[in-house]
Amino acid sequence: MEKNLSQGLKMVIRKGRKQIFDPECEIYTKEKSRRLKKISLSNGKFFILPIDQGLEHGPVDFFANPESANPEFQLEIAMKVGYSAIAMQYGLAKRYWKKVKYRKNIPLVVKINGKTQIPNIAPFSVVNATVEEAVDLGADAIGYTLYVGSSWQNEDFRQFADIRRQADKYDLPVIVWAYPRGERISVDGGKDSVAAVDYAVRVAMELGADIVKFNLPKMPKGGFNMDDIFAQYNLMTKFSQKELLQKVVDSAGTMGTLLSGGDLSSKKESLQNVSLAMECGVDGVIFGRNIWQREYSDAVDIASKIKKILLA
Repeated sequence: MEKNLSQGLKMVIRKGRKQIFDPECEIYTKEKSRRLKKISLSNGKFFILPIDQGLEHGPVDFFANPESANPEFQLEIAMKVGYSAIAMQYGLAKRYWKKVKYRKNIPLVVKINGKTQIPNIAPFSVVNATVEEAVDLGADAIGYTLYVGSSWQNEDFRQFADIRRQADKYDLPVIVWAYPRGERISVDGGKDSVAAVDYAVRVAMELGADIVKFNLPKMPKGGFNMDDIFAQYNLMTKFSQKELLQKVVDSAGTMGTLLSGGDLSSKKESLQNVSLAMECGVDGVIFGRNIWQREYSDAVDIASKIKKILLA
């Protein structure tokens, strides 16, 4: 029985993405469609450079490449390579992106909530800027971190609903950083497991995100607990990385999808992940540390190669 279910699931997944993200879909206003296209490349793929890690992880993320502590390092890369957008907190955008040469050439995604790693409590990113402030600054989209599974999940959902309503009034696209967290997830597969990522992506879609950012899903060694909520995902024990990613993309429906780069990895691995994402119908990538933790020339080199894959 389980073998048949697993084979049936594989057959559906192997057919590729069936529900396609379309920025010109009738569900969007003309202004939101315009903004969605503005933060994408000429072929509709998203190529976004994030620099919100100084708040989220602290200055330690800049140790690998001290020059990257200056946000103009990332902005110069974005201009040189031709990114479709850059994502940063309100304070950085106001202080750096607002300069004429950047705001005229790089569309802006304002990260509207955030947290530090200092408090040893369940994760919850409080809103630190309003949608109106993001619009006044010149943003063409906002980013929101949603911790699915955290003990603060109820408050997170309420906060996100308020932000989504505000964004709709301004026809501003909402990108959700969908992060699975919480004790139940940590003891059953972990935050990057296919079950956790799949659930978080679906939650983002059902709560009203226009685009979702997620990590590459993995099958945990030993599988999932047989008597808990993710037990059915053990059907995917022998799935390939491509099949696991395709499953998550399918759960996104017609929502836009962004593969996250995560921790710094080799150029080869990063480029392979981008190619895999394109094969699975992912709508773009949002790689940060895998770009700017490298010296400028290396950062431009790998970013240019990623862009070439996206435009192929």
